[in-house]
Amino acid sequence: MHDGNDGAGDAAAPAIEVVRGDITRVRVEAVVNAANSSLLGGGGVDGAIHRAGGPRILAACRELRRTSLPDGLPAGQAVATTAGDLPARWVIHTVGPVHASAGGERQAALLRSCYTGSLAVADGLGARTVAFPLVSAGAYGWPLDDAVAQAVSAIRAATTAVGTVTLVAFDEQVAGLMRRAVA
Repeated sequence: MHDGNDGAGDAAAPAIEVVRGDITRVRVEAVVNAANSSLLGGGGVDGAIHRAGGPRILAACRELRRTSLPDGLPAGQAVATTAGDLPARWVIHTVGPVHASAGGERQAALLRSCYTGSLAVADGLGARTVAFPLVSAGAYGWPLDDAVAQAVSAIRAATTAVGTVTLVAFDEQVAGLMRRAVA
């Protein structure tokens, strides 16, 4: 986890670019995984990252569970592991909140903290390029337009030494929403 002492105090919000494609093939220093709290793989982006990254990611996640995260990773927080066979140095795992009509601003704040917390972890690693999927917008049911708005507002509000954030959309609909939000 991140302790806040990263030397990013003079930093500003990163540039944001949007690409449509497979996040496991994006060439950046750190790829963010929309993980589940167990950190042991799952469906969607999480499963794709674990499959493409190979067994070293799962081994690192199991070690985190054995040591510092015995109860799993709470929603809104982030932690890093090796990227295994991915074309990145690190995977930053973050757990988004499940969308609920009754969570309101508290749930939205948790979603934004997935982005800001992941950027803080990236700062601690020295990563200057980071790729994000759209957190919580798959199985966790967050409405696409609001998930995009939360992502872009969180990234723009972040103070980080990360120079470029790449938002990776799996399909053209999400890429279009991202491009409009960034423009």
